[in-house]
This record gives sequence, structure tokens and C-alpha cells, in this order.
Amino acid sequence: MNEKTRPNDYIIDLKHISKSFEDTQVLDDISMYIRRNEFLTLLGPSGCGKTTLLRIIGGFESATEGEVLFEGKNIGDLPPYKRKINTVFQKYALFPHMNVEDNISFGLQIKKMDKKLIQKKVYEMLELVNLKGYEKRSIDSLSGGQQQRIAIARALVNEPQVLLLDEPLGALDLKLRKGMQLELKKIQQKVGITFIYVTHDQEEALTMSDTIAIMNEGRVQQIGTPVDIYNEPKNAFVADFIGESNILQGIMLKDYLVRFHDVDFECVDRGFGENMPIDVVVRPEDIKIVDKDQGMLNGLVESVTFKGVHYEMIVKSTSYSWIVHSTVMSPIGSQVGMVITPPDIHIMKRR
Repeated sequence: MNEKTRPNDYIIDLKHISKSFEDTQVLDDISMYIRRNEFLTLLGPSGCGKTTLLRIIGGFESATEGEVLFEGKNIGDLPPYKRKINTVFQKYALFPHMNVEDNISFGLQIKKMDKKLIQKKVYEMLELVNLKGYEKRSIDSLSGGQQQRIAIARALVNEPQVLLLDEPLGALDLKLRKGMQLELKKIQQKVGITFIYVTHDQEEALTMSDTIAIMNEGRVQQIGTPVDIYNEPKNAFVADFIGESNILQGIMLKDYLVRFHDVDFECVDRGFGENMPIDVVVRPEDIKIVDKDQGMLNGLVESVTFKGVHYEMIVKSTSYSWIVHSTVMSPIGSQVGMVITPPDIHIMKRR
């Protein structure tokens, strides 16, 4: 979210959104904007408030405080059907007594659109979601992945400017879910509208998103591109939630020099002050295993797990058990050295 982005480049602006249910605060002063044609993912653990925020954008919940601006206008009092926003729910909410064509065209029929135009739009949507020729199929005859595509087609046929998706892949098996991640991104690029996607799956968010907003306990922890969030987490929660991490307490001795694990390391960070307490993040794949006498740190390999494309090793050092990912396995019980280069040491302010 570049601060230099002009207002006409974004379509939704959330200003100081808070939401409470009786005595429980679910959202706490969230402010963020969402750009046109962007695939933005709200990512966080269960109960962090991401679905509540999505429902407020869609008009299914009202904020206790704050404003939802759509193209600069407050839409807080507009009901869902009057917003230029459609939603795909996790359970799809398809009508089992209607065939595919009638499900997709339902909203258009309510608007009393011309029948030939409705049919044309339905066929266009079926082609978009790769289900051409399925118009007369019953909903019960479709697989979970096909039903999910029909739900997307039904939402898109009304030509919304924003599509909300609340964990729509949660009911699919792993292989199908991975395939649908790529399909959803292709669909979003084809229709050229804004997608706001809710998930607790980190890999899903990294695969699909232009921008990720990490949420925890009703607050946005960090907003950025997948690469930025993975490589430059702003705090320990983000670092731990996005991928696996080694997180240690340390002291920023001065610019470009940090001490952790009782060793001084060169790094690429500056501006934290001198002798300041900080947190250090080192990703498991950024630790190089070497001979014991060549390591900046030494340790004993306590466990080895084959993960398919790499081995995950737990290396016990004097006061910390390191997670290390490597394509070369070091056997359990072996003494190894570890090397960490300056760009792979990420410094964060201690919370």
C-alpha cells in the first residue's frame, strides 16, 4: 500500500473501523484502503476478525465505529443489494432445486433483464469459469470444485466492482484447492475487478495475492506484497504466522551490527539505535549447514524430517533449537556448523 497512491487509484477506504459484540471487541480501529483491480487477502488465525471485516464491507454487519467509503462515498447505511459488491460464501449458498443456468441467472431474473441477454451472460460466465455446456446440470451432480465455480459465476454475472470471498476453498481437498487457487487468480485477472479474499491459509495467501493484510486480535499487523511480508515481517507475530521462522531476542549494537545467541553478526539493518533490544528473524531456508569448524554457530542435529523438496532439521545449539531447511541431510547426532549471511538476518522492534 504505497502512501503516494492517489485516491482515485483505490476503490474502498476503511476509516477507523471498530466492531463490538456486546462486551467483546472484534475489530479495533482498522484503517486501510483497497485499490482497484487488486487481489487483496485478509489473512490471520481463526477469531482475528477478518470475516467480520469482510461482512462489514459487504453490508452484512454494521461497524460500531468508523466509515466504509466506496469510491469516496460512505456506504455504511446501504444494504448489501444496493452495493456494487457481491460475495461468495464458504458454503456457496447455491439453490439445489435449480439447475446451473437458473442459479447463475437468479440475480438477473430478479432485475427482470431480457431473457436473451440473461442467456448470453450466463454462457459468458460458464466459459469464464471453464464449465461451458453445464447450464442444464443439476447442482447435486457437480463436484465441490464445480459448485465453487458456479458460485463465482453467479456473483460475477451481476458485474460487481468488488468481489468478496470468505474462505471459498475451505471445503475442497488439498489437490483441488491448489488448482483452484490458480484458477481464481486467472479469473480475477480476466474480469479485472477487485477481489477481497479471506483465509487463514498462509500458502494460499502467498500464492494468490497482490497484497496481504495480516490480522490478529482485531488489528491489522502488517500490509504489503507477499514478498515484502515474507522477507520483511514487522513483528514476531507476522514472522511466525507467515512460514516457519527462527525468532530470537537480540541487541542492536549499532547500525549494521547485531548480537544474538551471544554472537555478533553483521546485518543490513540500520536506524534502530545503539544497544537497543530487538527481535531477530532467520528463515530456516536461509541457514547454511557447513562443517563444524567453519560455522558461525555450532549445534547437534536432534531430528530430521523429509518434507519432499527439502529436509527439515532441528539443530540444538547452546541455548536455542534452530529449524533448518536444506536439500542435503545431516544425520541425527552429527555436529554441524551454521552460517547466516547479513541479508538473511531480519531485525524487528521488540514488542
